[in-house]
Amino acid sequence: MSDQNDDNQTYALFLVGAIVFAVVAGVIGLAASRSGADRPPVATQEAAAAPTAAAPVGAGERVYFEVGSAALPPEASELLVRVADTARASGQSVVISGYHDASGDPARNEELAKERAMAVRHALEANGVAPDRLVMAKPALTTGGGDPREARRVELRLE
Repeated sequence: MSDQNDDNQTYALFLVGAIVFAVVAGVIGLAASRSGADRPPVATQEAAAAPTAAAPVGAGERVYFEVGSAALPPEASELLVRVADTARASGQSVVISGYHDASGDPARNEELAKERAMAVRHALEANGVAPDRLVMAKPALTTGGGDPREARRVELRLE
């Protein structure tokens, strides 16, 4: 009888341990997936390795962001791969400039422009551009009454 109680306790402890393990693994998995959600998407290595037949990188390439967001838009991947390929092949530096407008809180706008520029920087680093070849320019204020997207852009210039 005592052996059966010991077996039941062992089984119960094993079951509780398995449940605790499953919960901890689930929490870690959820945390990992959420921390990846605020990172900018990076072009895959296959895309980076593929030859680019697209247009060459010009002066003042631009990445446009959504209102209030520093997440890289999916359509930026191709441009960032081209810029990274060109920078690596030419040995040139990439100057990264974030822009914002004068509406709303100026400090928050400047911070958002920095976050957007950093998202672009991280994507270029992930695509093989050496960090010492990435030059961050101070966030710049967009003036004039042009396209509102211009205030939500990051410009890339090869030098």
